Amino acid sequence: MPAPRTVLLTGAAGGLGTLMRELLPAHGYELRLLDLLPVEGEPDAITADLADKKALREAVRGVDAIIHLAGISLEASFEKILRANIEGTYNLYEAAREEGVPRVVFASSNHAVGFAPRPRGRDPLIPIDTPHRPDTFYGLSKSFGEDLAQLYWDKHGLETVSVRIGSCFPEPTSVRMLSLWMSPADGARLLHAALTAEHVGHTVVYGSSANTRLWWDLSTARALGYEPQDDSEPYAAKLIAEQGELDPANVAHAHLGGHFVSDPPIWPY
Repeated sequence: MPAPRTVLLTGAAGGLGTLMRELLPAHGYELRLLDLLPVEGEPDAITADLADKKALREAVRGVDAIIHLAGISLEASFEKILRANIEGTYNLYEAAREEGVPRVVFASSNHAVGFAPRPRGRDPLIPIDTPHRPDTFYGLSKSFGEDLAQLYWDKHGLETVSVRIGSCFPEPTSVRMLSLWMSPADGARLLHAALTAEHVGHTVVYGSSANTRLWWDLSTARALGYEPQDDSEPYAAKLIAEQGELDPANVAHAHLGGHFVSDPPIWPY
């Protein structure tokens, strides 16, 4: 599709949102920012809750696409996940449908399939059609988001690229992350591809750099035109020296979702 000019970025004050609001304008986008919290240095950003249907309707009005990063990004009680990630995502899709926004890029997560075994040795890469195997209520909400995106494509013609994000940080911080790391620059490249590829319907992709220790299949992301430029391997020796190799006997090391399967980090709010 033609490159969208105006894109609503939800979750703009969060870690990934902060990285993307710095990097995406270089790809030609004018960003409209939304978050539950004020966005530092952005006086024109919209401060609104995903439960506020009127505010969401106004926020999406006139945009060419939406990048949906907002919500709880760690484990929390089901009630909190339900409100922020499940009902909030539904409210956003309804606002997009009502205002005729043609495409959403949805921040899904590796935790939607977190109980999938990680590849070892010569095992094949984890395929994109791996059935949902969420490792937490958080992962469950991302499975819901993918299914909601499919429904809105089938029923309403609203396109979505669901990106199962690994870990998007300036550099990897764990041995596990060597396999799932997505550099911020590659993150912006992937979101740009997801916004501009033709005829995506509902497409699910894994989101990472072209890591030497890659665990999953990037073919659907590459089919969008994504060309990752980075690799976590330069960080490998230091991280392995500090933390050791992954132990297959450790349940957190044996599954894609890491410690989310055994001792997930809890949302602090």
